[in-house]
Amino acid sequence: MYLTRFRFNAARTGARRLLTSPQMLHAAVMSSFPDAPPTPDGGPRVLWRIDYNSAAEVLLYVTSPARPDLTHLVEQAGWPTAEPQGWSTYDYATFLTGLSADSVWAFRLTANPVHSIRRKEGEPTKRTAHRTPRYQIEWLLKQQDRGGFAIVEKAPEARRLERGDEYELAVGGARGLSFSKNSASSVMNSPSFGNNSASSGKDSSANRGSSGSRGSSAAAGRNAVRIAAVTYQGRLRVTDPEVFRLRLASGLGKAKAYGCGLMTLAPVV
Repeated sequence: MYLTRFRFNAARTGARRLLTSPQMLHAAVMSSFPDAPPTPDGGPRVLWRIDYNSAAEVLLYVTSPARPDLTHLVEQAGWPTAEPQGWSTYDYATFLTGLSADSVWAFRLTANPVHSIRRKEGEPTKRTAHRTPRYQIEWLLKQQDRGGFAIVEKAPEARRLERGDEYELAVGGARGLSFSKNSASSVMNSPSFGNNSASSGKDSSANRGSSGSRGSSAAAGRNAVRIAAVTYQGRLRVTDPEVFRLRLASGLGKAKAYGCGLMTLAPVV
């Protein structure tokens, strides 16, 4: 496994175009590999995330089973003539192997917290986003046991509220993403990014309808992709290193093809 960091030149048109289009950025990330990376169900896969640290510091993080080549991103959205190459790649596998039980880490995660509801008896369930911080936090807490980690609890005297301030955890940066699977398919087959559509998984599949027909309107509704992403920051304790390693490599939650699910760790200062 590898962890890669790339800094966007936010003043460039190419960078702004990628940052406002999750399907284009997905295509660009997947085109960083000469062979289409696998997307195994539950196994290590390509994950990516955008961190908006400031207007001038916008970072792309990628974890992947294979080492990526981001030359095309540097040319379109970075500093092509700067030294060094424009991105940094680290040996992530060694870091994962070194994780131990009861170690405490600061973390950041952008995720798509959703739940399934049924509005009427007999109807199929529908995936719906959690919109409030309370339920977004509850969603993350439900990931703990199967994720091999536990969010660190605050000491009672450090809590500012009787309810809702029990954990060393903050959630924010909510943003809605909406686009058509058809447009995602077009981007994946664009000569600018090659054709890695086979690796994009079911999130990027598309059914094309004929334009101007009633059927095409219905198809457009079915092909609409809507993602409510939020960013979590806090501290966690590793409870099961083996399970936690797999969760870091495979991602948390849905919409992993579109910038959700990647958790990164940092030493607690």
